[in-house]
Amino acid sequence: MHSHRDELPLQRFSKNSMQNKQSSISFQVSKWLFIAIFTVSASFVFAQTEDHEHTHESAEHVSTDSPHGEHASEVFKPGDYAVHHIADANTFHIYGELYLPLPVILYSTVTGWTMTMSSSFHPHHHSNGQKAIDGYVMLEGGIQRVTDPSFPMGVVEIEGHDKREEEVNKKKVEAFSVKYQGKSFDTEKKTVWDGGITGGKITSFYDFSITKNVFTMIFVLFLMIYIFFGIRSSYQKREGQAPKGIQSLLEPIILFVRDEVAKPNLGAKYEKFMPFLLSLFFFILGLNLIGQIPFFPGSANVTGNISVTIVLAICVFLMTNFNGNAHYWGHIVWMPGVPAWLKIIILTPIEILGVFLKPFTLMLRLFANITAGHIVILSFVGLIFVFGKAGASVGGTALGAAISVPLSLFMSTIELLVAFLQAFIFTMLTASYIGAAIEEPHHH
Repeated sequence: MHSHRDELPLQRFSKNSMQNKQSSISFQVSKWLFIAIFTVSASFVFAQTEDHEHTHESAEHVSTDSPHGEHASEVFKPGDYAVHHIADANTFHIYGELYLPLPVILYSTVTGWTMTMSSSFHPHHHSNGQKAIDGYVMLEGGIQRVTDPSFPMGVVEIEGHDKREEEVNKKKVEAFSVKYQGKSFDTEKKTVWDGGITGGKITSFYDFSITKNVFTMIFVLFLMIYIFFGIRSSYQKREGQAPKGIQSLLEPIILFVRDEVAKPNLGAKYEKFMPFLLSLFFFILGLNLIGQIPFFPGSANVTGNISVTIVLAICVFLMTNFNGNAHYWGHIVWMPGVPAWLKIIILTPIEILGVFLKPFTLMLRLFANITAGHIVILSFVGLIFVFGKAGASVGGTALGAAISVPLSLFMSTIELLVAFLQAFIFTMLTASYIGAAIEEPHHH
C-alpha cells in the first residue's frame, strides 16, 4: 500500500478530475494559458526589439531598381546572414518564393488602422514586398511606413528599395527608402518600446501583427494543450495501469520536475506552484525544440527573441514577489540584527536591486544561449557560400560543405542538449526564487 502523497501527480489529478471534471479542466487550462497568452499579448507591446536586419551589402549605400529587390552589389557575410534568419518577421518563409500569409495589423497616428495579410505586399526576394498598402511597405520581412504624406494611399506597386547607413547621435543606423514613379521616399520602422536602449524609438505607427514568432508561440501553445489533455484522458481511461506511448515519455520528465526542482526548493508547498513550473518548463522546451527544425513549422527563433524572454522573466518576477511573505520582504527591506546606517546605505539598496536582477539574469541567459547557438549553426552553413564564392566555385563549395556539415551536425547536437538544459535551468532558478520568497523563518 502506498500513501496518497506517494501517488503520481497525474494519477491523483485523474482521480480528482473524475469527481469534479468541469472545475478541474478550468483550473488546468487557466494555468497552462497563463504563460502562453501573457507572452503572446505582451510580445505585441514590446513590438519585437529585433530590427529585421539583413545587411549583406558591403557598401555603405546600396540601391536597387528591381521590384524584386535584388541587390546591385552584394558580398556574402555569414554573420549577417545568420542575424537575418533568426530575426522576427511579418511573413513566414517556407521555401523559395513561397511564404505563409500572416495577419498584418497596423495602427498609425495619421491614418488609423490598417488590417491585411502579409501576402498583400507580394513578398519576394529576401522578403521584400513589391506593393505598398496605405503607405506601408514590407522590407526584409518587416513592415515599414513611408513618412512622406504625398505618397499615395491604397495599393500601389513600388519599383524597388534603397538601403544605406546614416549617422545619428554618433551611431551608424540603417535607413531605408522605396522608389515609386522614379522618386525616392524615406521609410521608418515600427515603434519599439525600449526607450532607445536597443536602438528603437517611438515612430508614427505601431505593429500588432501576428509575426512569425507569435505564430510559433500560438502553434506550440495548442500543441501542448493537445498533448497534455490527451495524456490526462489516457490516465482516466487506464487508471492503475502502466503508462504507454506519450505518457511513458513525459511522465519521467514531470516526476523529475516535481522531485528534483519543485520539492527541494519549495518544500511542503510545492503542489501549489507545480502547474506554473510545468507550464514554464514545457512552454520553453517546446519553443526551443521547434526552433531546431530548419523548415516550416519550425525555424522561428522565439526564445532567442529578447521580447519573449522579457515577458517570461516578468511572469517569474510577479509570481515570486506576489507570493513573498513578511519574512522575505523583511530581509530585503530591513533585515534584522544589522546596524541601521549599514542597511540604509548598503544592504537595503543592494537587496532591492537584487529583486529586479534575478529575473533580468533569467531573461538574458535564455535569450543569449538560444541566439548564440542559432547564429553559430547558420554561420557554419554560410561557410559553404563563402568558400564557393556564392556558387562560382564548385570546388570551393565542396570544401565548404566538407567543413560546414560536420560542424553544423555537432552544433545541432549541442543545441538539442541546450534546448533541454535551458528549460531546466530557467525552471530550477524560478523554483529557487519562489522558494526563497515563501520560506518561513527558522526558530532556534
